[in-house]
Amino acid sequence: MSLIIDNLHLAREGIPHLDGVTAEFGHGSITAVIGRTLAGKTTLTRAIAGLQAVDGGSLRLDGKPFGGTPAWRRDVAMVYQQFINYPHLSVFENVAFPLRKRKVAAGEIARRVTAALEMVGLASFGTRRPTELSGGQQQRVALARALVRRAGILLLDEPLVNLDYKLREQLREEFRGLLKDQTGAIVIYNTTEPSEAMMLGNRIVVMHEGKVLQAGAPAEIFDRPASVQVARIVNDPPMNIFSGIIENGAILLAGGLRIPVAEHLASLPPGSYRFGIRAGELRVGGEGDASGKVTFSEVSGSETFVYAQAPFGDAVLQIEGVHAMANGTQLSISVAPDRLFAFSAEADGALLAAPVTGDAAWPK
Repeated sequence: MSLIIDNLHLAREGIPHLDGVTAEFGHGSITAVIGRTLAGKTTLTRAIAGLQAVDGGSLRLDGKPFGGTPAWRRDVAMVYQQFINYPHLSVFENVAFPLRKRKVAAGEIARRVTAALEMVGLASFGTRRPTELSGGQQQRVALARALVRRAGILLLDEPLVNLDYKLREQLREEFRGLLKDQTGAIVIYNTTEPSEAMMLGNRIVVMHEGKVLQAGAPAEIFDRPASVQVARIVNDPPMNIFSGIIENGAILLAGGLRIPVAEHLASLPPGSYRFGIRAGELRVGGEGDASGKVTFSEVSGSETFVYAQAPFGDAVLQIEGVHAMANGTQLSISVAPDRLFAFSAEADGALLAAPVTGDAAWPK
């Protein structure tokens, strides 16, 4: 059985926040809901928690109506972007708070709080106040308070977004283990980060402007994004998209760059398309290359991201190693035919052909 969201609608001042959202969330699995800011992720989780009324649609939990259940009666725990802890209470009492409200026996509270603090690596911090903790430790307290309830539905709304990069990486690894221990629970994790969604989710739901664009297994979403919009959302940096045409057995991009039609694109008829390629699959130099000019570059760990203007459009390249590239530097850009995605030139930008499954580099 599962939590089924069917055709949820919510609009405020004529702006849709949820626009016919339909999705299914299973017990014992982690669903990562990915989308940019204002995609509708928070509104959806608030509706599930009973904190946000909707204009239409339904929620069913294990086959029974769920949308009319008051928030206080829903078996839901939620972790927010901000660290919501009670500064006047100790770490132990912060975590124990929801159990005391439910009048759980003192001995059971002690056992469950101790176990939850051990689970998040704060076993020796029970007597401290939240103000004595680091940001990452405070978020662990908030997570422990959600876990200690053993709720049937656990909602996490971008819980790492306000942490610095290094701490976020560390906690992301920890969350993967902690969330997979929530046997039987429905876990929904909101994020804007593709790598976070792919790492944590057994299933991915892609949202944009209040709509669900695609849902499926991480490999399915990554290898076969349903549209240009999905391809840009689930790749970081967003997938490069260029307009072009197929004619006489070749792809012609703006600026006169001709690329042979790879085998996976061979069945496409002549005409206009949008072609996509990931930043890590564009190459500097090579045969059939085009001239580009660096507009910006930045080093991130052991990789360099290069933003360039090319005759066929603006491009982002993800290059291994640390490279110093001043603005205005000329470079040649090679587009590998076998790494191209083909999308419709129509407004929906639907996927028409993708590189062979399994050849793409999985996101880090």
